Amino acid sequence: MPDDDQLETFRVTTDEQLRAVSNLTRHRIMAVLRFEPATITQIAERVGLAKGSSSYHVRLLEKAGLVRVVRTRKVRGVVERYYAMAARSIELPDPGEGGPDVLTRHAVADLEAAPADGERHVRMAHLRLTDEQFAELGARLNALADEYRELSDPSLPETSLVFALFHPARGAKTDGGAR
Repeated sequence: MPDDDQLETFRVTTDEQLRAVSNLTRHRIMAVLRFEPATITQIAERVGLAKGSSSYHVRLLEKAGLVRVVRTRKVRGVVERYYAMAARSIELPDPGEGGPDVLTRHAVADLEAAPADGERHVRMAHLRLTDEQFAELGARLNALADEYRELSDPSLPETSLVFALFHPARGAKTDGGAR
């Protein structure tokens, strides 16, 4: 959604904001609003919610500053609000040692909910990299995601890209428990 008032990145800094993005339903609402504004009714239809539930979740996102009203119009005497994301991307704080990674949990839930007969590319690779190679790979993955985000066309079906590049905790079992 081209919008001169839209922030590039929204940094989640408060508990209220973290609670708002930690909910899977609200995560899916934000996905609907990622490319184009939508009304409560449109959001409810796309996410599969009742209008009242959709309204509740959107109000929480709006209160947290993650979504905002970008336009209104009067329809049969009622003001219809169009909501959009407040920023192109959201940056979450580090969950801290042992804390849940909210985005990864949402991504896994979305992957599990995706049609089983749909095309998908899922891969896990264990690598041994120098610090420089690790940093370079992270930069290349981010650049590739940014490149394709710029190519996104709101008229096309949504595609999700999730990647995680990290150093596992020392002593973590990486071989399914075999020793």
